[in-house]
Amino acid sequence: MSTLLELRDVRAAYDRITVLHGVNLTVEPGQVVALLGPNGAGKTTTLRVASGIHPVQSGQLLLGGRDVSGVQSRDLARAGVCLIPEGRGIFPNLSVRDNLLMMSFTGRPREEIETIAYERFPILGKRRSQAAGTMSGGEQQMLALARGLATDPAVLMLDELSMGLAPLIVASLYEQVAEIARQGVAVLVVEQFAAAVLGIADHAAVMVRGKIEWQGSPHDGLREELSALYMGSSL
Repeated sequence: MSTLLELRDVRAAYDRITVLHGVNLTVEPGQVVALLGPNGAGKTTTLRVASGIHPVQSGQLLLGGRDVSGVQSRDLARAGVCLIPEGRGIFPNLSVRDNLLMMSFTGRPREEIETIAYERFPILGKRRSQAAGTMSGGEQQMLALARGLATDPAVLMLDELSMGLAPLIVASLYEQVAEIARQGVAVLVVEQFAAAVLGIADHAAVMVRGKIEWQGSPHDGLREELSALYMGSSL
């Protein structure tokens, strides 16, 4: 299987402070990769680099084997890279329907965008006239996912999907993420809390202080290994 997204020896900095120190990470079509680690490890910066929002200091960002280092985020988005940031990135004062219809810039017909969203997340159909900011956190995250999927992404990146949500809601959302991957999308998920995502992950990478300290297939003893890597951080 060919690699869709690859970070190859990537370094990135804020001003003169280097925060990513030679990151190597790959995501294949249909694969869910969990990027784990404590707060401040560099996970969100990795997503920002992979989506073109933050520049690569050195190393390469590749999409489908093509070097896209330095390509603007809007051009990567047009090429199929979708980032759903922490905080969901919806428009709270707009209705659910208007949030979805804003995605018609992708070229998909409005009716198709709504149909896909409501079939995947039926509760959004019931809330279509409701202001997005008045919905529950879980429903807002569903809307963020639905908006992202309207772009028909090849690569879907999620930052802290579980933030502030009840475990049952998180489990349901990650079931949807697994289904998205089964349709051939390459999925990169950043999570601080490993237990939230390891059940659906095909591959896990642990980042500590800007470096990937471990990566491989999730296994039964991984949480114990994570505890040592996190140095006491909450899992």
